[in-house]
Amino acid sequence: MKFSQATDNALHVMLYLVMEAPDKPVSVQILAEKLRVSQTYLSKMLTKLVKAGLIHSVSGANGGYRLKRNYEEISFLDVIHAIEGTTSLFECSFNHGQECLIQQVVMDAERQMEQALKTKTIYELAKQMKGV
Repeated sequence: MKFSQATDNALHVMLYLVMEAPDKPVSVQILAEKLRVSQTYLSKMLTKLVKAGLIHSVSGANGGYRLKRNYEEISFLDVIHAIEGTTSLFECSFNHGQECLIQQVVMDAERQMEQALKTKTIYELAKQMKGV
């Protein structure tokens, strides 16, 4: 399975915010420099994280983006759904409905993957990286 580059960037932004600045706003310029992407591209991705309620934007001279909710609870799946949406990764192209055994296998695998991503938080990864 392959997620978009935007999801990869979003996960890295969230990890940076949890590790370096959980309570203070970080400018889009700093985030773009850290990820080596354009500010315009990053702003579009950050807007999706804002709409999902994971971060919020702070206006003003010292503005930027910061975590909105308890950062200890933000899962990988929360970030992935914010960027990719919640639609299934697999749709059987044949019109034979739920009895498709191939679709059942793939959907079961998708549920297992989502469960794993739901239980792994960005905060856990940050603690691991800091050696706490």
